[in-house]
Amino acid sequence: MTTSAPAAPLAFRYHPIASSLHVAEELAAYLAPYEEALRAAGGSPIPPPAPAPDPTSAAPLVAFIQTGGTEQAARALLAQTDAHVPFLLLAHPAHNSLPAALEILARCRQLRRHANLFYLRSPDDPAPLAAVADAFRAATAAARLRSARIGRFGASSDWLIASSHDPSTVAARFGCTLLPISIDDLRAAIRDTPLPVIPPPGDPAAADHPDAALYARATTAQDVSPATFAASLRFARALRTLAEDLRLDALTVRCFDLLSGGFTGCLALALLADEGIPAACEGDIPSTLALLWTRLLTGRPAWMANPADIDPATDTALLAHCTTPLSLACSYAFKTHFESGIGLAIDATLPPGPATLLRLGGDDLSLAQAADVTLLESLHRPGLCRTQARIALPPGAAARWLSAPLGNHVILAPGHHFAPTFLRSFAYTLPPPPP
Repeated sequence: MTTSAPAAPLAFRYHPIASSLHVAEELAAYLAPYEEALRAAGGSPIPPPAPAPDPTSAAPLVAFIQTGGTEQAARALLAQTDAHVPFLLLAHPAHNSLPAALEILARCRQLRRHANLFYLRSPDDPAPLAAVADAFRAATAAARLRSARIGRFGASSDWLIASSHDPSTVAARFGCTLLPISIDDLRAAIRDTPLPVIPPPGDPAAADHPDAALYARATTAQDVSPATFAASLRFARALRTLAEDLRLDALTVRCFDLLSGGFTGCLALALLADEGIPAACEGDIPSTLALLWTRLLTGRPAWMANPADIDPATDTALLAHCTTPLSLACSYAFKTHFESGIGLAIDATLPPGPATLLRLGGDDLSLAQAADVTLLESLHRPGLCRTQARIALPPGAAARWLSAPLGNHVILAPGHHFAPTFLRSFAYTLPPPPP
């Protein structure tokens, strides 16, 4: 699991709102350093007269309250947007900017609107501007989730009794569409997809063949023949075609039902994740949502895993699963699927370093957990799912995990930079607190 720097700020646009009572030249001279700082943080002003906000946009509203006497203009801006769109307010310590922003924020609370105030006491202080960029990223991810289409191929696995939420719950909670798709439709797509023809190792054509290179890069292919590898690629291509045809932003598969066909979905889900389509196994709905959320926030895939061992004495845990995106790995081996002993599963070696542990849950999906952890080492023990990672948890986290889990699977993602952003983004999807 590679260490990653904080994601670059998203470019955002903001509404500069000022009263005509203030002397324009004096105000412009005072605000120039602030506007320069906003440009450096990724912001650009929307010049007046500003168009009405696009109701289909995933972007939150950002308003720079430049003077007092701007409350009605901000109120009109709010009235032009849907109630779920967050309002990010910027204020400074002159021209009655702060009192106006406080009045606007109070009105947002009365309207039960998501709103945050960022007080720019000095244009030279990077902290509030970094917080603005972070809030914009969080709010944008929450808004994009509302329009997402998630495919569930088959029902959730029978053992996921806390993680098999239905489409109405997902829609009511996040606004996105959970599309049930018959597992028979997936079987039919696999049958209709040609079996890839892959040059065997040693064939001169294998050197320039991407599928042959993928197989050759495996440090070992223990009990996984080229024919088994080709069957896994066939599954991946069928699933990719369905995802494209159905315009899916993410998907999950009741993969154990496909074992009777002699193949597994581990490689398919890993490859789709690397291609930008978060993919979970076993029909796990919270994990699919968390994988998609991670992609929206960081632009990178993450790993869905089982907690195979949790040790409260040392605050460590061992995670294991077989669908690791290959882009997260230092190296990988192909082995058989753990429980069934057939097909292809991924045994990845993940580099040690900072990581983030995520989980969604609750009967109405109103709960979320995120914690900074450290990936200590990769293991390769028999008797477990193939990719295995031992992680260090925050103090006391192991005991809390054992006493109050949100479900089985968890999501492990590279870096420490986005756990607070994830929780802030999640909060933007919850009803705001009463005033």
